[in-house]
Amino acid sequence: MQSVKTIEVVAAIIRKGDVFFATQRGYGEWKDWWELPGGKMEPGETPEEALAREIREELDTEISIDKFLYTVEWDYPKFHLTMHCYMCSLVTDSIHLLEHEAAKWLGKDTIHSVKWLPADEILLPMILKEL
Repeated sequence: MQSVKTIEVVAAIIRKGDVFFATQRGYGEWKDWWELPGGKMEPGETPEEALAREIREELDTEISIDKFLYTVEWDYPKFHLTMHCYMCSLVTDSIHLLEHEAAKWLGKDTIHSVKWLPADEILLPMILKEL
């Protein structure tokens, strides 16, 4: 039996008051699906270092990593995903989408208004508790 590749990533739940930031993928197999911003960890990086770097690369902004929320383990058809998720806040109010097609601030009433990636979707009840 062939072993499935594991991809280890980090994700930011960037919160502002009672809303959080969601991004829409603009490329690849999951184009147009919604996700939390973040990305792959580089060798030797801590999850926190990777998250700060990814947010700078994707959103051109600085975040404060406030607390660890949860690690999602999810089997996609072609790989296994390990996603470390952190509650974060913006250090600066400017966000620029460098990699995503679209973005929204979502709250309790709008959290289900977008099509979430499966691994991100299982976090929604936990995010709602935090808002």
